[in-house]
Formats: sequence, C-alpha cells, structure tokens
Amino acid sequence: MSQRVYDVAIIGSGPAGYTAALYASRANMSTVVFQGFESGGQLMQTTDVENYPGYRDGVMGPDMMEDFEAQAARFGAEMRPDEIERVDFSERPFKLWPEDEEEPALARAVIIATGARARWLGLESEQKLMGHGVSGCATCDGFFFKDRKVAVVGGGDTAMEEALFLTNHASEVVIIHRRDEFRASKIMLERAKKNEKISFITDTVVTEVLGEDSVEGLKLKNVKSGEESELAVDGFFVAIGHDPATKLFEGQIEMDEGGYILQKEHTMTSVAGVFAAGDVSDRRYRQAVTAAGDGCRAAIDAERWLAEQGEAEEAEDPSVWVSEKDKNPANL
Repeated sequence: MSQRVYDVAIIGSGPAGYTAALYASRANMSTVVFQGFESGGQLMQTTDVENYPGYRDGVMGPDMMEDFEAQAARFGAEMRPDEIERVDFSERPFKLWPEDEEEPALARAVIIATGARARWLGLESEQKLMGHGVSGCATCDGFFFKDRKVAVVGGGDTAMEEALFLTNHASEVVIIHRRDEFRASKIMLERAKKNEKISFITDTVVTEVLGEDSVEGLKLKNVKSGEESELAVDGFFVAIGHDPATKLFEGQIEMDEGGYILQKEHTMTSVAGVFAAGDVSDRRYRQAVTAAGDGCRAAIDAERWLAEQGEAEEAEDPSVWVSEKDKNPANL
C-alpha cells in the first residue's frame, strides 16, 4: 500500500508550531504536528503569562498551550508526541523519521518550529525555583518585580538589555559577571552604567539561588579571591544567551553562526518548501506572541507555495497518498 504524504508537517509544538497547525489545518491542508517530548515548549515551565493578547486576567503557561493545541486539533491537525530524530530535505516529499521508527513520515512542505532554549547556570536550586523568581526573560516576567531588588547574570548585550528593561519595574538591578570586562557593546554598557538603578558585581559567579518557595537571595563567589558572600534579591534573571534547537537540521538548511535558521524568502529557508517559525529563527524578540505570528506567516507561506506547485489537497480527503510527481524529483 502506498504511504501517505501530508501537505504540511510541523516539527515543534510551542506557540509557533501550534499556530502554524491552526492556520494550515483550517486552510484544509492535511497537517501533522510532531510535538516532541517537551510538548508546548518553554511556556510549559512558565507560571503566569500576562502579556499574551486575549487573556485579560493572565493565564498559566501550560493552560495556554493546552488551548493552542485544542484549537489546532479542532480543525483536524494530527498531533503526534514523537520526537523527530532525523530528516532528509534533499528531495521531495521530505522525509522525517520519528524516534524508534524505521519508516519516515512524508510531507510536501515542512515548518520547523523547534524553538530556542535559554542557557542556564546548571544549578539545582536554579531549576527548583524556575518560574518562582528565576527567569530567563525580563520582558516576560519583569512586571512581577515592581519595586523589588533583582539580579541579572551575564556580560553581553542581552544582559544589559534585560537589566535596562527591568529598571522600568524593579527598584534596584544588580548585574553579576564572572569577569571584570564585558562582552557587551560599548553603547549598551554605557547605557547600563549611566542608569542609577543599575549596579555591578564583577569577577563573581553565582553558586546557589537561595529560597524555598521563591527567590530570597544568591550565594556568590569571587573567582579571584575565593571569597563567598550572599546577596539578598527577590528575582534572578539569567541572561547568558540562547541555544536554538537546530542541531537536527545541520547540513540540511542554512543557519547563521549561532545556529539560528535563516529565513530567505519571507519564512522560507534555503530549501524550497521548508519554512522556519518562531524562536528557531528569532534572535531578537523571543516572545510567545511573535512566535505565534511567525507560525501564522509560515503556514500561509506554505499554503501559497504548495498552491503554486499545484500540490495541496484538501485535508478531508483520507487518500492523500504519494503521487508519481512526488516520487520523481525531475517533475518538480
């Protein structure tokens, strides 16, 4: 029996992936979402989300992702909890191998929405208080620290940007850096130094986040003298960078030096028919709402591209099988 080929396969299930699934399935394209083992993305580790439109009283991150998934599934998007371990974008239909499966899933178009993960210090106490005073996003969580003292760890532009944003809410912001020199650009460093709410602790690392149910302080160690101390703070923001989840696609599509997927034409990547959405290609914003918007764009781009190829079929048709055209790349 011939193997089914989907119009669109989506890899990833955060705001970008689920929004792409909503738009693709609602456009009557046969759509499958490979959610991965971390279904829902980073928002599954987020407590209160107050800056996503439509939730006037805020919403818990996992609850919001449940809503996203249910809305996409309502229009027929097939949800699979599988992790994709290998892809082949060299010919169409594209091939995606779910973990522990010998046969690949086939798709005429692919939307990559695997996201990016904030780098953490790797402390047990840091993970314990994630979402309870420990955060990797000042824009997301700064509002919760109005008139509080907070700390930011990092020495690049991201750390300076996070600290400057936090001064809109916090009473005091302490930047902690393990060296005495900063990687941040001169202009960003000068802005931070000129802000009266920001102070600096250099040559110092954080060895423990203190507190039982919420952040109460930090245990610090001077890397030159070895001296240990404690700093009382109500919030701790880690700003040491992000890692896009793109290792799976190395050698298949073009990326920048940081591993972020390059969008060449709107959301299309260097491979025609493969699109990227959300934090996997976004160095700058990394917000749920921008990721969702990118998922919308990618689904519309995929729909229009498939229409140009004369290939998209209606999702209601259960017999969406590999055609002779699909089997012969010369016919593309």
